[in-house]
Amino acid sequence: MESLGIENAMNGLINGRIRIPAFQRGFVWDADRVAYLMDSLYKGYPYGSLLFWRTKKPLRTERNVGPYEIPVRDPEYPIDYVLDGQQRLTSIFGVFQTTLEPMEAEGWLPIYFDLSATADAQESQFLALKDDEVDSERHFPLRVLFDTTAYRAHTRNLEESIAVRLDEMQKRFLQVSLPVQTFEAEDPSQVAIVFERVNRLGTPIDALQLLAAWSWSEEFDLREQFEILGSELRPFGFDSLSEDPNLLLRCCSAVIAQDASPAALMSLNGASVRQRFQEIRNGIEGAIDFVKANFHCESLKSLPFSTVLVPLSVFFAAEGSKSVKCSGLQREKIEKWFWRTCFARRYSSGVLRNLKTDIEEMAKLRESPEDSKLGDFACSVTSEFFLENSLNVGTVNTKTFILLLARERPISFVGGQQVALDEVLRDYNRSEYHHIYPKDFLKGHPGVNENAIANFAFISSIDNKILGGVAPSVYKERMDAGRFEDICERAFLPESTWSDDPTAFLRDRADILSEKAQEVI
Repeated sequence: MESLGIENAMNGLINGRIRIPAFQRGFVWDADRVAYLMDSLYKGYPYGSLLFWRTKKPLRTERNVGPYEIPVRDPEYPIDYVLDGQQRLTSIFGVFQTTLEPMEAEGWLPIYFDLSATADAQESQFLALKDDEVDSERHFPLRVLFDTTAYRAHTRNLEESIAVRLDEMQKRFLQVSLPVQTFEAEDPSQVAIVFERVNRLGTPIDALQLLAAWSWSEEFDLREQFEILGSELRPFGFDSLSEDPNLLLRCCSAVIAQDASPAALMSLNGASVRQRFQEIRNGIEGAIDFVKANFHCESLKSLPFSTVLVPLSVFFAAEGSKSVKCSGLQREKIEKWFWRTCFARRYSSGVLRNLKTDIEEMAKLRESPEDSKLGDFACSVTSEFFLENSLNVGTVNTKTFILLLARERPISFVGGQQVALDEVLRDYNRSEYHHIYPKDFLKGHPGVNENAIANFAFISSIDNKILGGVAPSVYKERMDAGRFEDICERAFLPESTWSDDPTAFLRDRADILSEKAQEVI
Protein backbone atom coordinates (compact mmCIF):
# COMPACT_ATOMS: atom_id res chain seq x y z
CA MET A 1 0.00 0.00 0.00
CA GLU A 2 1.48 3.32 -1.07
CA SER A 3 0.78 6.63 0.67
CA LEU A 4 0.33 10.18 -0.54
CA GLY A 5 0.61 13.38 1.45
CA ILE A 6 -1.98 16.11 0.97
CA GLU A 7 0.49 18.54 -0.63
CA ASN A 8 1.78 15.89 -3.05
CA ALA A 9 -1.80 14.99 -3.94
CA MET A 10 -2.60 18.63 -4.75
CA ASN A 11 0.57 18.99 -6.83
CA GLY A 12 -0.19 15.77 -8.69
CA LEU A 13 -3.61 17.04 -9.70
CA ILE A 14 -2.33 20.44 -10.79
CA ASN A 15 0.56 19.11 -12.89
CA GLY A 16 -1.58 16.41 -14.54
CA ARG A 17 0.15 13.38 -13.07
CA ILE A 18 -3.06 12.47 -11.23
CA ARG A 19 -6.22 12.84 -13.30
CA ILE A 20 -9.94 12.40 -12.95
CA PRO A 21 -11.08 10.33 -15.97
CA ALA A 22 -14.13 11.40 -17.94
CA PHE A 23 -15.96 8.19 -17.10
CA GLN A 24 -16.14 9.20 -13.44
CA ARG A 25 -19.29 10.90 -12.24
CA GLY A 26 -19.04 14.55 -11.26
CA PHE A 27 -18.39 15.85 -7.77
CA VAL A 28 -21.53 15.26 -5.70
CA TRP A 29 -20.57 15.73 -2.05
CA ASP A 30 -22.18 18.61 -0.19
CA ALA A 31 -20.18 21.04 1.96
CA ASP A 32 -21.13 19.40 5.26
CA ARG A 33 -19.82 16.06 4.07
CA VAL A 34 -16.53 17.70 3.11
CA ALA A 35 -16.34 19.19 6.62
CA TYR A 36 -16.87 15.74 8.16
CA LEU A 37 -14.04 14.35 6.03
CA MET A 38 -11.76 17.06 7.43
CA ASP A 39 -12.81 16.04 10.94
CA SER A 40 -11.95 12.41 10.17
CA LEU A 41 -8.53 13.38 8.82
CA TYR A 42 -7.88 15.53 11.89
CA LYS A 43 -8.89 12.83 14.35
CA GLY A 44 -7.14 10.02 12.51
CA TYR A 45 -10.36 8.11 11.78
CA PRO A 46 -10.44 5.64 8.87
CA TYR A 47 -11.66 7.21 5.63
CA GLY A 48 -10.83 4.59 3.02
CA SER A 49 -8.04 4.27 0.50
CA LEU A 50 -7.71 5.73 -2.97
CA LEU A 51 -7.57 3.45 -6.01
CA PHE A 52 -5.37 4.56 -8.91
CA TRP A 53 -5.01 2.96 -12.32
CA ARG A 54 -1.49 3.66 -13.60
CA THR A 55 -1.25 3.49 -17.37
CA LYS A 56 0.32 5.02 -20.44
CA LYS A 57 -3.00 4.67 -22.25
CA PRO A 58 -4.36 8.17 -22.85
CA LEU A 59 -8.02 8.63 -21.98
CA ARG A 60 -10.33 11.54 -22.46
CA THR A 61 -9.91 13.28 -19.11
CA GLU A 62 -11.75 15.97 -17.22
CA ARG A 63 -9.50 18.94 -16.67
CA ASN A 64 -11.79 19.90 -13.81
CA VAL A 65 -11.40 18.70 -10.25
CA GLY A 66 -14.82 19.44 -8.85
CA PRO A 67 -15.50 23.14 -9.50
CA TYR A 68 -11.82 23.87 -10.23
CA GLU A 69 -10.48 24.08 -13.77
CA ILE A 70 -7.00 22.59 -13.89
CA PRO A 71 -4.56 24.34 -16.27
CA VAL A 72 -3.63 22.36 -19.39
CA ARG A 73 -0.16 20.82 -19.07
CA ASP A 74 1.77 18.19 -20.96
CA PRO A 75 1.18 15.00 -18.99
CA GLU A 76 4.06 13.20 -17.37
CA TYR A 77 3.54 9.57 -18.33
CA PRO A 78 2.52 7.29 -16.76
CA ILE A 79 -0.71 8.85 -15.49
CA ASP A 80 -2.56 7.80 -12.35
CA TYR A 81 -6.29 7.80 -13.11
CA VAL A 82 -8.52 7.98 -10.03
CA LEU A 83 -10.91 5.02 -10.06
CA ASP A 84 -12.09 5.18 -6.48
CA GLY A 85 -11.82 8.07 -4.03
CA GLN A 86 -12.58 10.91 -6.40
CA GLN A 87 -14.99 12.58 -3.97
CA ARG A 88 -12.43 12.48 -1.13
CA LEU A 89 -9.53 13.64 -3.30
CA THR A 90 -11.55 16.48 -4.83
CA SER A 91 -12.69 17.56 -1.35
CA ILE A 92 -9.12 17.66 -0.04
CA PHE A 93 -7.93 19.59 -3.10
CA GLY A 94 -10.74 22.12 -2.83
CA VAL A 95 -10.22 22.73 0.89
CA PHE A 96 -6.47 23.28 0.90
CA GLN A 97 -5.40 24.62 -2.53
CA THR A 98 -5.02 28.40 -2.80
CA THR A 99 -4.11 29.03 -6.45
CA LEU A 100 -7.46 28.48 -8.18
CA GLU A 101 -10.92 29.99 -7.79
CA PRO A 102 -13.96 27.73 -8.23
CA MET A 103 -15.77 28.18 -11.54
CA GLU A 104 -19.07 27.62 -9.76
CA ALA A 105 -18.90 29.18 -6.34
CA GLU A 106 -22.46 28.19 -5.48
CA GLY A 107 -22.54 25.00 -3.41
CA TRP A 108 -18.82 25.10 -2.63
CA LEU A 109 -18.03 26.59 0.78
CA PRO A 110 -14.71 27.08 2.58
CA ILE A 111 -14.09 24.83 5.58
CA TYR A 112 -13.13 26.31 8.96
CA PHE A 113 -11.75 24.91 12.20
CA ASP A 114 -14.11 25.89 15.03
CA LEU A 115 -11.92 27.13 17.89
CA SER A 116 -14.91 27.24 20.24
CA ALA A 117 -15.89 23.62 19.66
CA THR A 118 -15.14 21.19 22.46
CA ALA A 119 -12.94 18.27 21.49
CA ASP A 120 -15.43 15.45 21.04
CA ALA A 121 -15.07 12.00 19.49
CA GLN A 122 -18.48 12.23 17.82
CA GLU A 123 -19.15 15.89 16.98
CA SER A 124 -17.24 17.58 14.17
CA GLN A 125 -14.92 20.46 14.96
CA PHE A 126 -15.04 21.69 11.36
CA LEU A 127 -17.69 23.81 9.64
CA ALA A 128 -18.60 24.80 6.08
CA LEU A 129 -19.46 28.51 6.24
CA LYS A 130 -20.56 31.33 3.98
CA ASP A 131 -18.53 34.55 4.22
CA ASP A 132 -21.18 36.34 6.27
CA GLU A 133 -21.26 33.47 8.78
CA VAL A 134 -17.55 33.64 9.61
CA ASP A 135 -16.38 34.94 13.00
CA SER A 136 -12.65 35.58 12.63
CA GLU A 137 -12.06 35.11 16.37
CA ARG A 138 -13.71 31.71 16.35
CA HIS A 139 -13.29 30.26 12.83
CA PHE A 140 -9.88 29.50 11.31
CA PRO A 141 -9.71 28.84 7.51
CA LEU A 142 -8.16 25.52 6.49
CA ARG A 143 -7.16 26.90 3.08
CA VAL A 144 -4.06 28.57 4.61
CA LEU A 145 -2.61 25.46 6.26
CA PHE A 146 -0.35 24.58 3.31
CA ASP A 147 0.49 28.21 2.44
CA THR A 148 3.29 29.19 4.84
CA THR A 149 3.00 32.94 4.23
CA ALA A 150 -0.76 33.02 4.61
CA TYR A 151 -0.65 30.80 7.70
CA ARG A 152 1.84 33.11 9.43
CA ALA A 153 -0.28 36.14 8.58
CA HIS A 154 -3.36 34.53 10.12
CA THR A 155 -1.62 33.40 13.32
CA ARG A 156 0.84 36.28 13.95
CA ASN A 157 -1.34 38.29 16.34
CA LEU A 158 -3.13 35.44 18.11
CA GLU A 159 -2.82 34.56 21.78
CA GLU A 160 -0.07 32.04 22.46
CA SER A 161 -2.48 29.30 23.62
CA ILE A 162 -4.60 29.64 20.45
CA ALA A 163 -1.50 29.77 18.21
CA VAL A 164 -0.18 26.58 19.81
CA ARG A 165 -3.53 24.86 19.30
CA LEU A 166 -3.58 25.88 15.64
CA ASP A 167 0.02 24.74 15.16
CA GLU A 168 -0.98 21.33 16.48
CA MET A 169 -3.98 21.24 14.14
CA GLN A 170 -1.79 22.22 11.17
CA LYS A 171 0.76 19.56 12.09
CA ARG A 172 -1.88 16.85 11.99
CA PHE A 173 -2.91 17.77 8.46
CA LEU A 174 0.68 18.11 7.28
CA GLN A 175 1.27 14.57 8.51
CA VAL A 176 -1.83 13.07 6.91
CA SER A 177 -0.86 10.15 4.71
CA LEU A 178 -3.55 9.12 2.22
CA PRO A 179 -3.43 5.36 1.59
CA VAL A 180 -3.27 4.56 -2.11
CA GLN A 181 -3.68 1.28 -3.95
CA THR A 182 -2.20 1.42 -7.44
CA PHE A 183 -2.41 -1.17 -10.18
CA GLU A 184 -0.70 -0.96 -13.55
CA ALA A 185 -2.34 -2.29 -16.68
CA GLU A 186 -2.42 -1.54 -20.39
CA ASP A 187 -4.80 -4.39 -21.23
CA PRO A 188 -8.43 -3.30 -20.70
CA SER A 189 -9.44 -6.87 -19.83
CA GLN A 190 -7.25 -6.61 -16.71
CA VAL A 191 -9.10 -3.43 -15.78
CA ALA A 192 -12.35 -5.41 -16.09
CA ILE A 193 -11.17 -7.92 -13.52
CA VAL A 194 -10.16 -5.20 -11.06
CA PHE A 195 -13.47 -3.41 -11.60
CA GLU A 196 -15.43 -6.59 -10.95
CA ARG A 197 -13.57 -7.28 -7.70
CA VAL A 198 -13.89 -3.71 -6.48
CA ASN A 199 -17.62 -3.88 -7.20
CA ARG A 200 -17.88 -7.01 -5.07
CA LEU A 201 -16.42 -5.02 -2.21
CA GLY A 202 -19.25 -2.52 -2.54
CA THR A 203 -17.54 0.28 -4.45
CA PRO A 204 -19.73 1.34 -7.38
CA ILE A 205 -17.63 1.69 -10.53
CA ASP A 206 -19.62 2.10 -13.69
CA ALA A 207 -18.49 0.01 -16.66
CA LEU A 208 -20.67 2.16 -18.92
CA GLN A 209 -18.66 5.20 -17.90
CA LEU A 210 -15.43 3.42 -18.79
CA LEU A 211 -16.61 2.26 -22.21
CA ALA A 212 -18.11 5.69 -22.83
CA ALA A 213 -14.68 7.20 -22.25
CA TRP A 214 -12.97 4.78 -24.62
CA SER A 215 -15.56 5.21 -27.39
CA TRP A 216 -16.00 8.96 -26.97
CA SER A 217 -15.47 11.42 -29.80
CA GLU A 218 -16.72 14.96 -30.41
CA GLU A 219 -19.56 13.44 -32.47
CA PHE A 220 -20.35 10.39 -30.34
CA ASP A 221 -21.18 9.94 -26.66
CA LEU A 222 -22.27 6.40 -25.75
CA ARG A 223 -24.28 7.46 -22.72
CA GLU A 224 -26.13 10.03 -24.78
CA GLN A 225 -26.83 7.45 -27.50
CA PHE A 226 -28.31 5.08 -24.91
CA GLU A 227 -30.52 7.87 -23.57
CA ILE A 228 -31.75 8.67 -27.08
CA LEU A 229 -32.49 5.00 -27.69
CA GLY A 230 -34.47 4.86 -24.44
CA SER A 231 -36.56 7.90 -25.38
CA GLU A 232 -37.32 6.42 -28.79
CA LEU A 233 -38.46 3.18 -27.15
CA ARG A 234 -40.77 4.99 -24.74
CA PRO A 235 -43.90 4.65 -26.96
CA PHE A 236 -43.27 0.90 -27.04
CA GLY A 237 -42.94 0.48 -23.28
CA PHE A 238 -39.19 -0.17 -23.20
CA ASP A 239 -37.84 3.26 -22.28
CA SER A 240 -36.51 1.84 -18.98
CA LEU A 241 -33.91 -0.02 -21.06
CA SER A 242 -31.76 3.13 -20.91
CA GLU A 243 -31.70 2.74 -17.11
CA ASP A 244 -30.05 -0.69 -17.38
CA PRO A 245 -26.55 0.09 -18.67
CA ASN A 246 -25.24 -3.41 -17.95
CA LEU A 247 -27.85 -4.93 -20.25
CA LEU A 248 -27.12 -2.42 -23.02
CA LEU A 249 -23.39 -2.97 -22.69
CA ARG A 250 -23.87 -6.72 -22.96
CA CYS A 251 -25.85 -6.17 -26.15
CA CYS A 252 -23.00 -4.05 -27.53
CA SER A 253 -20.39 -6.65 -26.65
CA ALA A 254 -22.50 -9.54 -27.97
CA VAL A 255 -23.05 -7.90 -31.35
CA ILE A 256 -19.43 -6.81 -31.81
CA ALA A 257 -17.50 -9.65 -30.14
CA GLN A 258 -20.15 -12.41 -29.80
CA ASP A 259 -19.24 -12.48 -26.12
CA ALA A 260 -20.93 -10.59 -23.25
CA SER A 261 -18.47 -11.37 -20.45
CA PRO A 262 -16.94 -8.47 -18.45
CA ALA A 263 -13.53 -9.18 -19.99
CA ALA A 264 -14.95 -9.08 -23.52
CA LEU A 265 -16.85 -5.91 -22.73
CA MET A 266 -13.76 -4.13 -21.47
CA SER A 267 -11.78 -5.30 -24.48
CA LEU A 268 -14.12 -3.62 -26.93
CA ASN A 269 -12.51 -1.18 -29.27
CA GLY A 270 -14.02 2.28 -28.87
CA ALA A 271 -13.89 2.99 -32.59
CA SER A 272 -15.79 -0.27 -33.30
CA VAL A 273 -18.54 0.73 -30.89
CA ARG A 274 -18.94 4.07 -32.67
CA GLN A 275 -18.82 2.61 -36.16
CA ARG A 276 -21.22 -0.26 -35.45
CA PHE A 277 -23.62 1.47 -33.10
CA GLN A 278 -26.42 1.62 -35.69
CA GLU A 279 -26.05 -2.13 -36.11
CA ILE A 280 -26.29 -2.53 -32.33
CA ARG A 281 -29.37 -0.30 -32.23
CA ASN A 282 -31.04 -2.31 -34.95
CA GLY A 283 -30.31 -5.49 -33.03
CA ILE A 284 -31.82 -4.18 -29.79
CA GLU A 285 -34.88 -2.75 -31.55
CA GLY A 286 -35.36 -5.99 -33.50
CA ALA A 287 -35.13 -8.00 -30.28
CA ILE A 288 -37.77 -5.83 -28.62
CA ASP A 289 -40.09 -6.05 -31.63
CA PHE A 290 -39.79 -9.85 -31.53
CA VAL A 291 -40.61 -10.31 -27.83
CA LYS A 292 -43.53 -7.90 -28.14
CA ALA A 293 -45.00 -9.57 -31.20
CA ASN A 294 -44.45 -13.19 -30.18
CA PHE A 295 -44.66 -13.25 -26.38
CA HIS A 296 -46.73 -10.16 -25.49
CA CYS A 297 -43.81 -8.65 -23.56
CA GLU A 298 -44.94 -5.04 -23.43
CA SER A 299 -42.26 -3.69 -21.10
CA LEU A 300 -38.84 -4.62 -19.81
CA LYS A 301 -40.25 -5.59 -16.41
CA SER A 302 -42.67 -8.08 -17.99
CA LEU A 303 -39.74 -10.14 -19.34
CA PRO A 304 -38.86 -13.08 -17.09
CA PHE A 305 -35.20 -12.46 -18.00
CA SER A 306 -34.23 -9.18 -19.62
CA THR A 307 -30.99 -10.98 -20.54
CA VAL A 308 -32.80 -12.73 -23.43
CA LEU A 309 -32.47 -9.44 -25.33
CA VAL A 310 -28.69 -9.98 -25.56
CA PRO A 311 -28.68 -13.09 -27.84
CA LEU A 312 -31.72 -11.75 -29.69
CA SER A 313 -29.82 -8.53 -30.44
CA VAL A 314 -27.14 -10.64 -32.12
CA PHE A 315 -29.73 -12.27 -34.36
CA PHE A 316 -31.41 -9.01 -35.39
CA ALA A 317 -28.30 -6.81 -35.70
CA ALA A 318 -28.03 -5.33 -39.19
CA GLU A 319 -26.13 -2.48 -40.77
CA GLY A 320 -27.73 0.82 -41.74
CA SER A 321 -31.41 0.61 -42.61
CA LYS A 322 -31.36 -3.14 -43.21
CA SER A 323 -33.49 -5.50 -41.14
CA VAL A 324 -33.37 -9.23 -40.42
CA LYS A 325 -36.41 -11.35 -41.26
CA CYS A 326 -37.14 -14.66 -39.53
CA SER A 327 -37.78 -17.80 -41.53
CA GLY A 328 -40.29 -20.29 -40.18
CA LEU A 329 -37.56 -22.55 -38.81
CA GLN A 330 -35.70 -19.65 -37.22
CA ARG A 331 -38.82 -18.37 -35.51
CA GLU A 332 -39.69 -21.85 -34.26
CA LYS A 333 -36.24 -22.33 -32.73
CA ILE A 334 -36.19 -18.88 -31.12
CA GLU A 335 -39.63 -19.39 -29.58
CA LYS A 336 -38.66 -22.79 -28.18
CA TRP A 337 -35.41 -21.32 -26.79
CA PHE A 338 -37.28 -18.42 -25.16
CA TRP A 339 -39.79 -20.63 -23.35
CA ARG A 340 -37.13 -23.15 -22.30
CA THR A 341 -34.91 -20.34 -21.01
CA CYS A 342 -37.77 -19.01 -18.89
CA PHE A 343 -39.12 -22.30 -17.51
CA ALA A 344 -35.62 -23.70 -16.85
CA ARG A 345 -34.50 -20.40 -15.26
CA ARG A 346 -31.47 -20.56 -17.51
CA TYR A 347 -30.11 -17.16 -16.53
CA SER A 348 -30.52 -17.62 -12.78
CA SER A 349 -27.12 -19.31 -12.50
CA GLY A 350 -24.15 -19.88 -14.78
CA VAL A 351 -25.24 -16.73 -16.58
CA LEU A 352 -22.05 -15.93 -18.49
CA ARG A 353 -21.50 -19.53 -19.59
CA ASN A 354 -25.08 -19.97 -20.79
CA LEU A 355 -25.15 -16.53 -22.36
CA LYS A 356 -22.00 -17.22 -24.37
CA THR A 357 -23.48 -20.49 -25.66
CA ASP A 358 -26.77 -18.83 -26.61
CA ILE A 359 -25.01 -15.94 -28.37
CA GLU A 360 -22.95 -18.37 -30.44
CA GLU A 361 -25.97 -20.52 -31.32
CA MET A 362 -28.07 -17.45 -32.13
CA ALA A 363 -25.38 -16.24 -34.54
CA LYS A 364 -25.29 -19.72 -36.07
CA LEU A 365 -29.10 -19.74 -36.38
CA ARG A 366 -28.94 -16.58 -38.42
CA GLU A 367 -26.45 -17.97 -40.92
CA SER A 368 -27.29 -21.69 -40.91
CA PRO A 369 -30.60 -22.45 -39.14
CA GLU A 370 -30.38 -26.22 -39.57
CA ASP A 371 -27.03 -26.39 -37.77
CA SER A 372 -27.98 -24.26 -34.78
CA LYS A 373 -28.52 -26.03 -31.46
CA LEU A 374 -30.22 -23.02 -29.89
CA GLY A 375 -32.49 -24.19 -27.08
CA ASP A 376 -31.04 -27.71 -26.95
CA PHE A 377 -30.77 -27.96 -23.19
CA ALA A 378 -32.77 -29.90 -20.62
CA CYS A 379 -36.12 -28.48 -19.60
CA SER A 380 -39.21 -30.11 -18.15
CA VAL A 381 -42.33 -28.55 -16.65
CA THR A 382 -44.58 -30.61 -14.36
CA SER A 383 -47.84 -29.81 -12.62
CA GLU A 384 -45.90 -29.08 -9.44
CA PHE A 385 -44.51 -25.92 -11.05
CA PHE A 386 -47.99 -24.40 -11.01
CA LEU A 387 -48.96 -25.80 -7.60
CA GLU A 388 -45.82 -24.99 -5.63
CA ASN A 389 -45.07 -21.50 -6.96
CA SER A 390 -47.08 -18.65 -5.45
CA LEU A 391 -47.99 -15.54 -7.42
CA ASN A 392 -45.38 -12.81 -7.08
CA VAL A 393 -45.24 -10.52 -10.10
CA GLY A 394 -41.56 -9.78 -9.52
CA THR A 395 -40.36 -13.37 -9.90
CA VAL A 396 -39.23 -15.23 -13.01
CA ASN A 397 -41.72 -18.07 -12.49
CA THR A 398 -44.72 -15.76 -12.16
CA LYS A 399 -43.69 -13.70 -15.17
CA THR A 400 -43.33 -16.88 -17.23
CA PHE A 401 -46.75 -18.07 -16.08
CA ILE A 402 -48.35 -14.74 -17.03
CA LEU A 403 -46.84 -14.87 -20.52
CA LEU A 404 -48.14 -18.41 -20.91
CA LEU A 405 -51.65 -17.17 -20.05
CA ALA A 406 -51.23 -14.20 -22.41
CA ARG A 407 -50.33 -16.56 -25.27
CA GLU A 408 -53.97 -17.73 -25.40
CA ARG A 409 -55.23 -14.14 -25.78
CA PRO A 410 -57.62 -14.30 -22.78
CA ILE A 411 -60.97 -12.55 -22.67
CA SER A 412 -62.86 -10.85 -19.86
CA PHE A 413 -64.81 -13.18 -17.56
CA VAL A 414 -67.68 -10.69 -17.37
CA GLY A 415 -67.67 -8.58 -20.51
CA GLY A 416 -66.45 -11.18 -22.98
CA GLN A 417 -64.12 -8.70 -24.72
CA GLN A 418 -60.48 -9.48 -25.31
CA VAL A 419 -58.12 -8.44 -22.53
CA ALA A 420 -56.02 -5.43 -23.62
CA LEU A 421 -52.71 -7.20 -23.14
CA ASP A 422 -50.65 -4.28 -24.43
CA GLU A 423 -51.98 -2.09 -21.61
CA VAL A 424 -52.08 -4.73 -18.90
CA LEU A 425 -48.57 -6.06 -19.51
CA ARG A 426 -47.05 -2.64 -20.06
CA ASP A 427 -48.18 -1.41 -16.64
CA TYR A 428 -47.57 -4.89 -15.23
CA ASN A 429 -49.25 -4.58 -11.87
CA ARG A 430 -50.84 -7.08 -9.55
CA SER A 431 -54.37 -5.65 -9.92
CA GLU A 432 -55.00 -7.43 -13.24
CA TYR A 433 -54.54 -10.95 -11.89
CA HIS A 434 -57.00 -12.42 -9.41
CA HIS A 435 -57.95 -15.69 -7.78
CA ILE A 436 -60.19 -18.09 -9.68
CA TYR A 437 -61.18 -19.65 -6.37
CA PRO A 438 -61.70 -16.49 -4.26
CA LYS A 439 -59.83 -16.09 -0.98
CA ASP A 440 -63.06 -15.55 0.94
CA PHE A 441 -64.44 -18.84 -0.37
CA LEU A 442 -61.20 -20.70 0.46
CA LYS A 443 -61.39 -19.67 4.13
CA GLY A 444 -63.59 -22.72 4.56
CA HIS A 445 -60.96 -24.98 2.99
CA PRO A 446 -57.86 -25.01 5.22
CA GLY A 447 -54.65 -26.44 3.77
CA VAL A 448 -55.28 -25.18 0.23
CA ASN A 449 -52.54 -22.91 -1.19
CA GLU A 450 -54.80 -20.06 -2.26
CA ASN A 451 -51.88 -18.16 -3.87
CA ALA A 452 -50.63 -21.00 -6.07
CA ILE A 453 -50.25 -19.63 -9.60
CA ALA A 454 -52.61 -22.37 -10.77
CA ASN A 455 -55.36 -20.39 -8.99
CA PHE A 456 -54.85 -17.18 -11.00
CA ALA A 457 -56.11 -15.81 -14.29
CA PHE A 458 -56.40 -12.50 -16.12
CA ILE A 459 -59.29 -11.06 -14.09
CA SER A 460 -59.42 -7.28 -13.82
CA SER A 461 -60.24 -5.49 -10.57
CA ILE A 462 -63.63 -4.50 -11.99
CA ASP A 463 -64.49 -8.06 -13.04
CA ASN A 464 -63.26 -9.38 -9.70
CA LYS A 465 -65.65 -7.11 -7.79
CA ILE A 466 -68.56 -8.24 -9.95
CA LEU A 467 -67.73 -11.91 -9.52
CA GLY A 468 -67.33 -11.44 -5.77
CA GLY A 469 -65.84 -13.75 -3.15
CA VAL A 470 -68.39 -16.48 -3.67
CA ALA A 471 -68.10 -20.07 -4.86
CA PRO A 472 -67.22 -20.50 -8.57
CA SER A 473 -70.51 -22.28 -9.20
CA VAL A 474 -72.27 -19.11 -8.00
CA TYR A 475 -70.22 -16.45 -9.83
CA LYS A 476 -70.44 -18.59 -12.99
CA GLU A 477 -73.90 -17.07 -13.47
CA ARG A 478 -72.37 -13.59 -13.59
CA MET A 479 -70.02 -14.42 -16.45
CA ASP A 480 -70.65 -13.70 -20.14
CA ALA A 481 -72.94 -16.61 -21.10
CA GLY A 482 -72.47 -16.11 -24.84
CA ARG A 483 -68.70 -16.58 -24.65
CA PHE A 484 -68.55 -18.87 -21.63
CA GLU A 485 -66.84 -21.79 -23.37
CA ASP A 486 -64.37 -19.46 -25.09
CA ILE A 487 -63.52 -17.82 -21.73
CA CYS A 488 -62.86 -21.21 -20.14
CA GLU A 489 -60.74 -22.46 -23.02
CA ARG A 490 -58.55 -19.36 -23.17
CA ALA A 491 -58.08 -19.28 -19.38
CA PHE A 492 -57.27 -23.02 -19.20
CA LEU A 493 -60.24 -23.66 -16.89
CA PRO A 494 -61.10 -27.37 -16.38
CA GLU A 495 -64.63 -28.60 -15.83
CA SER A 496 -63.80 -29.08 -12.14
CA THR A 497 -63.61 -25.29 -11.78
CA TRP A 498 -67.37 -25.28 -11.18
CA SER A 499 -67.35 -28.19 -8.72
CA ASP A 500 -66.41 -25.90 -5.84
CA ASP A 501 -63.74 -28.44 -4.95
CA PRO A 502 -60.48 -26.42 -4.79
CA THR A 503 -58.22 -29.46 -4.50
CA ALA A 504 -59.64 -31.11 -7.62
CA PHE A 505 -59.63 -27.78 -9.49
CA LEU A 506 -55.99 -26.95 -8.69
CA ARG A 507 -54.83 -30.46 -9.67
CA ASP A 508 -56.75 -30.38 -12.98
CA ARG A 509 -55.73 -26.84 -13.93
CA ALA A 510 -52.10 -27.51 -13.08
CA ASP A 511 -52.22 -30.53 -15.39
CA ILE A 512 -53.62 -28.41 -18.24
CA LEU A 513 -51.04 -25.68 -17.67
CA SER A 514 -48.27 -28.28 -17.62
CA GLU A 515 -49.46 -29.68 -20.96
CA LYS A 516 -49.47 -26.17 -22.46
CA ALA A 517 -45.98 -25.52 -21.10
CA GLN A 518 -44.72 -28.78 -22.62
CA GLU A 519 -46.12 -27.67 -25.97
CA VAL A 520 -44.18 -24.41 -26.03
CA ILE A 521 -40.88 -25.91 -24.80
